[in-house]
Amino acid sequence: MSSPAQIEYPEKIDGAVLKIAGVVVLGAVMSILDITVVNVALPDLQVTFTGADNPLPYSTVAWTVTAYTLALATVIPLTGWAADRFGTKRLYMLALTLFTLGSLLCAAATSINMLILFRVIQGLGGGLLMPLGMTIMTRAAGPARMGRLMAILGIPMLLGPIGGPILGGYLIDKVSWHWIFLINLPLGVVALVYAWWALAKDAPEPTESFDFVGMLMMSPGLAAFLYGISSIPTEGTFFSAKVLGFSGVGLALMIAFVFYSFKPEHPLLDLRLFQNRNLTWSIVTMFIFAGAFFGGLLLVPTYLQQVRGEGALEAGLLVAPQGVGAMLTMPIAGALADKYPVGRIVPAGLLLITGGMFALTQVDGDTSYWGYLIPVLFVMGLGMGATMMPLMTSAIKTLTAHQVARGSTLLNISQQVASSIGVAIISVVLTNGLRSDPLVSQAAAFSEASKANPSSVPQLLEKFPLVGEILGRFQDQAAGQNALMSAVHDAMGKVFGHSFLIAALMLMFTLVTAAFLPRKHEESHLLDDADASDVAPPVLLH
Repeated sequence: MSSPAQIEYPEKIDGAVLKIAGVVVLGAVMSILDITVVNVALPDLQVTFTGADNPLPYSTVAWTVTAYTLALATVIPLTGWAADRFGTKRLYMLALTLFTLGSLLCAAATSINMLILFRVIQGLGGGLLMPLGMTIMTRAAGPARMGRLMAILGIPMLLGPIGGPILGGYLIDKVSWHWIFLINLPLGVVALVYAWWALAKDAPEPTESFDFVGMLMMSPGLAAFLYGISSIPTEGTFFSAKVLGFSGVGLALMIAFVFYSFKPEHPLLDLRLFQNRNLTWSIVTMFIFAGAFFGGLLLVPTYLQQVRGEGALEAGLLVAPQGVGAMLTMPIAGALADKYPVGRIVPAGLLLITGGMFALTQVDGDTSYWGYLIPVLFVMGLGMGATMMPLMTSAIKTLTAHQVARGSTLLNISQQVASSIGVAIISVVLTNGLRSDPLVSQAAAFSEASKANPSSVPQLLEKFPLVGEILGRFQDQAAGQNALMSAVHDAMGKVFGHSFLIAALMLMFTLVTAAFLPRKHEESHLLDDADASDVAPPVLLH
């Protein structure tokens, strides 16, 4: 058996490791893209199964997103054990198969309940792809190239929020909703063949028993907690019985798991890894960052569609500059993370993102796209590219080979939980802000009442004085309506700006936690407990 010191990795990113990176990126693109591509289809799904005269409630079709997210989050804790038990190649191909099969079933659904069920199958596969991909990439890269390899893994994280709305909007407008799922079939087949060819043959040597007790606490607890949190926007408050009930039970189960997890030798989630200072502060920073950034990021396409009247495709194109900015800095940050401590890289990225989020607080109903919004999104993209992958590199780099799968699992769970919490918080702030704005609420009530009874308009103008004041300035009815819509959109824009402020204030806390990231070079421990069979460099023939 070769000693760890005898294992040598090339300094540069070579063809063998790029081949493996291609497998991981393709699988991650499928998983992340599917999360965002479905979002733009929700209005279409409201009338798909029942007809335009009897649309489904938005809260019902939103379960197509929630079910996927819950399944994805529930299966993530199993990844570490399953990777050791079955091998990363077999498990990765199983995840691809589940995801592709789930996509086919979704496209064949004939009712909203069937679609929700099939999205669960999709999520079970999607939940395994990202943590497994990080494990495969880490073992292929070796300690000296992790930053650059993590930058490659960041590509799908950019393509998801950028390409998802664009692709989803195009498929909905030009083809049909079925194709947001059918598009995964050729990608899935290619990914399966590619994985079979590119990944090394598994030689698993399972030494751990499965933590059934931990699973019965952690997976249901995580699902219940996220379900409660995801119900906040539709309930409109944090204090509804549904939110408190599910999130409370879920939180209690997860707290019980925390106390329990230190008893077994091999728990479902190895919380002992938090003894690693780099991992701890990286996850804490990532948690706050993910909640604030992804919560705020959700508002941008919504602002473009609801306030500016853009279609799904146009909104997707307008947020693309953010991805362009990230693509510029991500490979640079990845290379720097291999040479310099992340504590000197990440704060610069966080400052750009925080500054950009504060800039978004100034949006209104007619904010210039090219003169303001697009440059701000581009700057935020620059910050994102300099933040996410160096944080992940810092978390994983100082783990040993056998800890990588479990460290990847902790990272993915923390990011998933944080994103759900952030989206819920920002959504509630936005929803309540729109409801409490006098002009927005009066205009919505006036529009609904006047459509139901056009002859009651004079009485309605007295009932809704803000609307009457604006319409009363104009003799021409069309001009009055245009002025009213302009004023309403401006008021809505200001509410969006206040919601961006919450995200910006949350991001400020990341500047505090980032100060605890390593500012001096620290040696990698990836090879400390590894032999050549564990983490040997990838070879071209299998």
